Amino acid sequence: MKVLIVYAHPEPRSFNRAVLDTSVRVLQSQGHEVVVSDLYAMGFNPVANGGDFTERRFPDALQYDREQKQASQRQGFVDDIQGEIDKLMRCDLLILQFPLWWFSVPAIMKGWIDRVFANGTVYGAGGKRFDQGGLKGRKAMLSFTTGCFPDMMEVDGLLGQRDVILWHLHHGTFGYSGLQVLEPAVGWSIQYSDEAQRQAHLDAYAARLRGIEHEDPMPTHTLAEFGPDWRLKPGIAPRTVGHRRPDKPGPR
Repeated sequence: MKVLIVYAHPEPRSFNRAVLDTSVRVLQSQGHEVVVSDLYAMGFNPVANGGDFTERRFPDALQYDREQKQASQRQGFVDDIQGEIDKLMRCDLLILQFPLWWFSVPAIMKGWIDRVFANGTVYGAGGKRFDQGGLKGRKAMLSFTTGCFPDMMEVDGLLGQRDVILWHLHHGTFGYSGLQVLEPAVGWSIQYSDEAQRQAHLDAYAARLRGIEHEDPMPTHTLAEFGPDWRLKPGIAPRTVGHRRPDKPGPR
């Protein structure tokens, strides 16, 4: 299996770095090919702009997604974007490794998504989205650390349910582009953990990675389960945290 790990942490001595190193070591020991995009080390530019393209379809006013579409058709991305697209399209499993900041990914990783998950390549023309997306047949997983405790991300927790917090990434980024989503790997309350607790997380993650290729994805819906009104067809029960029937509670 070919694995792409996109890593975003500015401190080389961080626990996130320990998680990354564990990932690479374990996956390679299982015979998988691992490629790492260390965004801070690369000096990756997160800012989407008109300079991302070798030629412009609309030179007078930037329409970024439409420029991406043309660049996808004509190999018109600058080298730093094209290199990351090539890594993405070669992988069987994508792992995003990061600290959870403001309920989301660090800005440098969001910029990577904006610039690399390009219109015309991972989504776009011809109904290329969700189970028909440009990355269909591949899997993806979030691996992140957070300062909060697990009870804070329960259904009735202070911060809200974990998978609701992650919905914009699981469904809006991974799912929309056709990726099958694996359960996230979460390092809880890292700054309040001792060395033994941190090592326990690394050991548990290593054990999981040894069988990662056999994991089933989280439940989702296919495009065919939605009608022409863009809503779930009658008889289709909601099976994700983000879908509900207006008159019925959804899954928890």
